[in-house]
Amino acid sequence: MIATRTSAALLALVGLAACTTFDPLSQPPAPTSVATTTAKSSGEELIAYLARIRTLGESALAAEAARQKREASDLARVKAALALSLTAQADESDILALVDAPARKENVDADVRAMASFVQALAAERRRLKEGAAVRLRDERRAHEAQKQRAETLQQKLDALTELEKSLTDRQVPSR
Repeated sequence: MIATRTSAALLALVGLAACTTFDPLSQPPAPTSVATTTAKSSGEELIAYLARIRTLGESALAAEAARQKREASDLARVKAALALSLTAQADESDILALVDAPARKENVDADVRAMASFVQALAAERRRLKEGAAVRLRDERRAHEAQKQRAETLQQKLDALTELEKSLTDRQVPSR
């Protein structure tokens, strides 16, 4: 569970890092005022949020997701999806429903859209893995039942052979 959370956080960091490009030929950015340098970009805010919630327990994550769902912004929807993606019992369809709109919209902040797309891919992969595990479990149960039936059939045959052997030894051998 901790490995899942750690890998999700690492993948989120890599996904956001891949969203920026390096253009060495462009002009250096114009100096910014102190007020704009203290404001976090949405990408930084999402990374800080993920770092903060990755240590929370299941119930705290569910409460955080519910709190974020009450807000109407795309950033809050992605945050709610991130919180849900860290819980083991979350339904992937809930996660996908939260990030579908921000991932498809063109006018959403690039970092929010990138994280929404990442969480969408993560939830789809998680769903695929759960479905695969369910199929394997069903197949293993069927195989177990077939082996159980075979063992019962063999036991019946063994019991019949034991009875036959017993009836043969109980017979008196006629003398010639």
